[in-house]
Amino acid sequence: MIEVPRGSFLKRGHAGRIDFVSPLPCPYNYGCVPAYIGLEGDLLDALVLGERLAFGTRLRIRAWGAVTMRDRGLVDDKLICSADPLTPAERRHVLRFFRWYARCKGLLNLARGRTARTRRRGRGRRSVSEPARKTFGEAPDRPGSARR
Repeated sequence: MIEVPRGSFLKRGHAGRIDFVSPLPCPYNYGCVPAYIGLEGDLLDALVLGERLAFGTRLRIRAWGAVTMRDRGLVDDKLICSADPLTPAERRHVLRFFRWYARCKGLLNLARGRTARTRRRGRGRRSVSEPARKTFGEAPDRPGSARR
C-alpha cells in the first residue's frame, strides 16, 4: 500500500496520519506490505520504482531485493520493488536515497528525543540484496517476518 507517492513531501503512516514533512520530495513511491510485520514490529516497508502512484494504492509487484537499515537500534528492512529487474544505475540511486533517508530519519529521531542510531547497513552493490522471489501478498521465506 502506497503511503508516500513519488514526488510527495508528506510521510503518512498506513492509517493516513502525517508522520513528518520531508525537506525534499521522495523520489520513489514508498509504503508497506499491510499483511506483514517487519523485524522492528511495524508493517514491512516497501519502495516501489516506477510512475507516481496515489496514496492508498494497493498493488502486486515483484520485490527484487531489500535494503536493511537500523532504526532506533532495530532492524528495519525495506523491500525494493519494480515491474522489471533493477539496473545497476537504479541500484545506485536507491542506495543513495537510503543513505540520505537514514541521515534525515536520524535527525528526526534526535529531535523527538530518541537516541538510538539510525543507519543503512552494508556497503556498495551488495547493500541491495539479491532478488526476493516473491511478490506482495505472498509469504516471505525468512524467519522473523510474521503475517498480521
